Amino acid sequence: MLRKIRITLAAVFFTLITLLFLDFTGTLHTWLGWIAQCQFLPAILAVNTGIIVLLVLITLLFGRFYCSVLCPLGVFQDLAARIGKWRKKLPYTYSPAKSWLRYSVLALFVVAIVFHISAIVTVLEPYAAYGRMANNLFLPVVQWGNNLLALMAERLDSYTFYTTDVWMRSLPAFIVAILTFVCVIILAWRNGRTYCNTICPVGTILGFFSNYSLLQISIDEQKCNKCNRCARNCKTACMDVNAFKIDKSRCVTCMNCIGKCDRQAISYKMQIPQSWVFDKDNKTDKSKKTDEGRKSFLTVTMLLAASALKSQVIPKATDVKMDGGLAELMEKKSPKRLTPVTPAGSQNARNMKVYCVACHLCVTVCPNNILRPSIAPETFMQPQMSFERGFCRPECVKCAEVCPTGAIHQITKEEKSSTQIGHAVWVRERCIPIADGQACDNCKHHCPADAIIMVPSVAGDDNSLKIPAVNEALCIGCGACEYLCPSRPLSAIYVEGHPVHRII
Repeated sequence: MLRKIRITLAAVFFTLITLLFLDFTGTLHTWLGWIAQCQFLPAILAVNTGIIVLLVLITLLFGRFYCSVLCPLGVFQDLAARIGKWRKKLPYTYSPAKSWLRYSVLALFVVAIVFHISAIVTVLEPYAAYGRMANNLFLPVVQWGNNLLALMAERLDSYTFYTTDVWMRSLPAFIVAILTFVCVIILAWRNGRTYCNTICPVGTILGFFSNYSLLQISIDEQKCNKCNRCARNCKTACMDVNAFKIDKSRCVTCMNCIGKCDRQAISYKMQIPQSWVFDKDNKTDKSKKTDEGRKSFLTVTMLLAASALKSQVIPKATDVKMDGGLAELMEKKSPKRLTPVTPAGSQNARNMKVYCVACHLCVTVCPNNILRPSIAPETFMQPQMSFERGFCRPECVKCAEVCPTGAIHQITKEEKSSTQIGHAVWVRERCIPIADGQACDNCKHHCPADAIIMVPSVAGDDNSLKIPAVNEALCIGCGACEYLCPSRPLSAIYVEGHPVHRII
């Protein structure tokens, strides 16, 4: 019964969070956004004290319940392990804990957080890793299915569905998602939750607390005949039947072992952790365990302290074509920006770099197709804005609504309309009136902030072709001018980001 309850809860949470990542409309976030906020590292980065305390208390009571039920990457490993298990009846074997690897990865994770090495943090964090897999691998399939339904519905004179663009936002992010997917699948097929207990820093942290959980799985030495059926069904490889011991730090309370024992030698019940019991005849062993516990506690404290410190952060001429109705337009290219453009609500580039875990939830829900993963090493896979496929509409605040870490703070539509995330820069030699000698005022006509005026290209000659002049005091950096500029492949006007956003 315990195993069925655990599987049911895991299936529900996994389905809901997967739907959250696959919902390109962003409507499900109104009801399901709390699931992303309940993830461990996002809760720490957002300084969501209630969620952090709740997750720690749940771990101290039930063990690594989070890893078994709430973590999407953990449940995904269970699905992969189940497929791999079909190859053999009893697939797993006990293996000693690789503590040196676990704590080395955790130490690397802590260093990456303290020194804001976002590439390491985003690759190791399990929630973000699953989010990128869902965004890059699963979402395109859902979008193709949606487009097929839209085509079928249109033939029936129904417009219940609408088509959406399916495109690769970033090749490096796609490659990372593929590698993560393959590595997790292989590890899960071979020996279950190897990733959780050797690489995942969140699992290592919660494993420390799990050592002191009140409810624990234990082996009754009197009933056990060492048949190893429980260990052969333990996907965390933490059951040493010969020594009648279970590594509590690696156990994710999946309950697989309980139902496999015919002698009822495995139970899940309240126990007082051995480290709490004083045994004068075994002082030496206890002191060794205490020293190990202190080291683990020190490591966990370093991570939490680092997260607390983070919460205090303040923040040449090109070939040009124009569309005359017959010419085939070239694909737009992104210009080289000195400062990346980050969404309104991120406040400044430093805040985005420190708090974003690159889960790509905002990339999924962006209706304007302007958010895409960065390829810069210092902000690798974190979302940045580019305007080849659209522009940031002043009335849209989807990315701020879905961000679970505080990298993009929630703002109102009014606040967004008055936030300068960048300013437009005009490039004379690319502009249609200068390059082709034809009138064009697309940038002025479509600027929602009225920050562009047209002035004579020849000073003092009002009859000369007009060229744009940007009023940087009014420009909010939405990118409408860049997106709608007919110059190809690079726009004659583009947005340069602001390191710190301004309010006008």
